[in-house]
Amino acid sequence: MQIRVLGCSGSIAAGSRTTSFLVDDTVLIDAGTGVGDLTLEEMARVDHVFITHSHLDHVLAIGLLADSVARQREMHKRPPVLVHALPATIAALKLHILNGVIWPDFTRLPTVDAPVLAFRSIEIGDVVEVAGRRIEVLSAAHTVPAVGYAVHGSEGAWVFTGDTGPNPALWRRLAQIKLKVLVIETAFGDDEHELAVISGHLCPAMLGRELAQLPSNGYEVYITHIKPGEVDAVMAEIAAQGTRNVAALRTGQVFTQS
Repeated sequence: MQIRVLGCSGSIAAGSRTTSFLVDDTVLIDAGTGVGDLTLEEMARVDHVFITHSHLDHVLAIGLLADSVARQREMHKRPPVLVHALPATIAALKLHILNGVIWPDFTRLPTVDAPVLAFRSIEIGDVVEVAGRRIEVLSAAHTVPAVGYAVHGSEGAWVFTGDTGPNPALWRRLAQIKLKVLVIETAFGDDEHELAVISGHLCPAMLGRELAQLPSNGYEVYITHIKPGEVDAVMAEIAAQGTRNVAALRTGQVFTQS
């Protein structure tokens, strides 16, 4: 299994892309601006998109991806790209983005019978098997309905929390599985603690309390969703409070495991 970090920033700037991960060649987890760095051929190989929640930095590229690959998929009679998401997230995408006003409805284009996109509902606790991978839907605590994902392999699980504030349910589940890599957000510095609380995110002090709920051995921790220009400051605060050895996630980073 190979997981490629296409984007992991909390917003955009030169060299910063918003959240998206490519699992092997055919599965995306989130569809932020990082998807735009894929070649057209790479985009055309994507058959599944797993969305954590409806915020724009995680879904912006869904419609653009559909537009880019529509002709290739039609010519080769490929089935629709399946977008897996919570029912509330699907409803938000239909109402606010794929609505014919902000962007065309590619669940009905180029034809109703052979669209580029199709939605599949998921719920927390589901384990979806696609492309030879087992992807488990994890809970998240955010300002809109949200989830995280665990991609299970024989060596353990690669886990992405999605956007989340403090979340005891997540740690209860992670204590039950073999964890290989944990990608967890820390969107704000401690000086913006109240903003982190209000917006359903973590800051370094909150991160430390979250990580303390799991044993520290046997898995790697990477920090994602830091705003452009704030990576060094946030990572310094994490290091200063004695939180276990963690690293900032990098765009272009690749995880390989069985």
